[in-house]
Amino acid sequence: QGQLVESGGGLVQAGGPLRLSCAASGLTFSVYAMGWFRQAPGKERELVAAITSGGRTNYADSVKGRFTISRDNAKNTVYLQMNSLKPEDTAVYYCAADYGGLGTRRGASYDFWGQGTQVTVSS
Repeated sequence: QGQLVESGGGLVQAGGPLRLSCAASGLTFSVYAMGWFRQAPGKERELVAAITSGGRTNYADSVKGRFTISRDNAKNTVYLQMNSLKPEDTAVYYCAADYGGLGTRRGASYDFWGQGTQVTVSS
């Protein structure tokens, strides 16, 4: 049974950086597309960024140019580097794994989810 564990969340000032990590276990990490989703209070969950097994990436328009997703298959870990953070980036961030996926925005396509990590950006 696959498990995903996020880390790296916290409180940061607007304009600052933060890097999230998601360590995977119990699954063949290299064949999974990985996604970072977020959910703010009162809002729907949305895909922030995704990366396929082949390294192709896609991003939400709201984070393009500020966030970078990457993966290290040797460490079974996916990262989300977040720069120039804004208060509207405040949310719980989740990583998710989609077997053989293409980095879809559809959350239901993902097979495994982490427990989430809180990111709070102060103005």
